[in-house]
Amino acid sequence: MKLEAGLSKARAAIREATLSHRNRTPIEDPDDYAPKGGIYRNSYAFHRSYLEMEKRFKIFVYEEGEPPLVHNGPCKSIYSSEGIFIHEMVLGNRFRTRSQERAHVHFLPFSVVAMIQFVYTPSSFDLYPVKNLVADYIDVISKKYHYWNQSLGADHFMLSCHDWGPHTSAANPLLNKNSIRVLCNANSSEDFYPQRDVPLPEINIPSGSIEGMLGGLRPSARTILAFFAGGVHGWIRSILLQHWKNKDPDIQAFEYLPHDLSYWDMLRKSKFCLCPSGYEVASPRLVEAIYAECVPVIISDHYVLPFSDVLNWASFSVEVKVGEIERLKEILEGISMEKYVRMQRRVKQVQRHFVVNEPPKRYDVFHMVIHSVWLRRLNLKLHL
Repeated sequence: MKLEAGLSKARAAIREATLSHRNRTPIEDPDDYAPKGGIYRNSYAFHRSYLEMEKRFKIFVYEEGEPPLVHNGPCKSIYSSEGIFIHEMVLGNRFRTRSQERAHVHFLPFSVVAMIQFVYTPSSFDLYPVKNLVADYIDVISKKYHYWNQSLGADHFMLSCHDWGPHTSAANPLLNKNSIRVLCNANSSEDFYPQRDVPLPEINIPSGSIEGMLGGLRPSARTILAFFAGGVHGWIRSILLQHWKNKDPDIQAFEYLPHDLSYWDMLRKSKFCLCPSGYEVASPRLVEAIYAECVPVIISDHYVLPFSDVLNWASFSVEVKVGEIERLKEILEGISMEKYVRMQRRVKQVQRHFVVNEPPKRYDVFHMVIHSVWLRRLNLKLHL
């Protein structure tokens, strides 16, 4: 099959780039960005993979269904990642194809957030109406087209930034076990499978634009060691606030930020920004820290970090185990200024991979999500 033959060539090119740095192929535009440096697990392999993606990858978007439940999503909220991706795929781009025969993957463009908004009964904890909609959608496309049944859903993907995205996928056994699930709630202890599923960064854009959200002070001007502000959502935050709320001027930890303080100013003035999980593993604070050029401190259990198959998170962030929260100041003060400056510089470098652009630009968050799906499709060998 022609599609599989093309993917086989892409795998070979990426494998060659992984093994031999000397064979790196330059990108076609010399003025454009070329991945390099310690923020990547292997910049040569990523570079080659990205170019192969641009050259070959095609996505079919199902047209069945109507807004607001399908082909639509929130673009001005904590769930912006979901709405923006759906919007860009429906709008069309270099990856979208109208031909299913040319498609490497098929996108299921329903919005879990929209379904919960319009058909879920608040406080009922009854997801049956939402799951029923998902099950009906897959039933429709599986009867109308043969592609779902042909691969048993393996070359299809859904995307959700809602905490209940993983539960919603259980509406169809094949969607839950075979399909690529792009999820903000990327919890490896709750059946998130990194070799197949994709962690989606959670991005809160209340205004619909990131204008004014990027940038921060230089390292020497950052006077606060560490900062956090947020409600007691979940046991990890409870432990963090118990140990550090109003305890030390170097660790500025707030449950409610005082009215005379600006959240974004505090991010920009801090060396380290604390990113504890809430009720679920993902938090928008991770991307907010990167936007403010503040070194993220990840405090979580079982969180599969976004783009971790490409990015070397240890080079620009700090991971603190939940059991080490009481040693937080000791751990952060143990990082030399030289190392901190290097990490902060890398945060600025990695920022481009989390930026939301309208329209999308190469290597930004939209393209990084596409690349993550591309990698999962490369791992899949279909015998059709």
